[in-house]
Amino acid sequence: MGQDPAGEITRLLQDWRAGDREALDALLPIVYKELRQLAHYQLRRERPDHTLQSAALVNEVYVRLVGLHPPRWESRTHFFAIAAQQMRQILVDYARRHRAGKRGGGEETISLADTTMLSPRKNKDVDVVALDDALNALAQVDARKAQVVELRFFAGLNFDETAEVLKVSAVTVARDWTTARAWLHREMNRENSHGR
Repeated sequence: MGQDPAGEITRLLQDWRAGDREALDALLPIVYKELRQLAHYQLRRERPDHTLQSAALVNEVYVRLVGLHPPRWESRTHFFAIAAQQMRQILVDYARRHRAGKRGGGEETISLADTTMLSPRKNKDVDVVALDDALNALAQVDARKAQVVELRFFAGLNFDETAEVLKVSAVTVARDWTTARAWLHREMNRENSHGR
């Protein structure tokens, strides 16, 4: 097409927002590779015997995106942030079903990468359901801090990309990230000590 991919993505997102449902069909092949990378990023932190594959996760995200009333897409980064939110919900739903199947016996854990860990210890496993519950509680206290964690942890966005989506400075994102990690760590430890 001769356009740069980011420009083409933006144009297709705008067309989709304007009501052109075919724009999403045209968009998917362009963003598929990045969605697969995002799905792989999400799934590599899941338990080793996780049965959901990255292609299936991308397909489920696609189905959910098609079902959305198109939000006001602002950029390619914004699109991937929404896709990451959908992936988070799919993985949490999957973990909750798996936990229910085990009658509460097993915890779904994800291993946090060094750059996105929520506690000072590296490669700490986190209960994905507990993290989701803690994020929802944080959103009640400070929605932006919860969004920062979601964008950094689930979407893998850096400080600048997160700042772009949230329309704040990268310094604000870094401050929110530090505060939110401490809050979540405390909340999840409190829940674990009360729940056991």
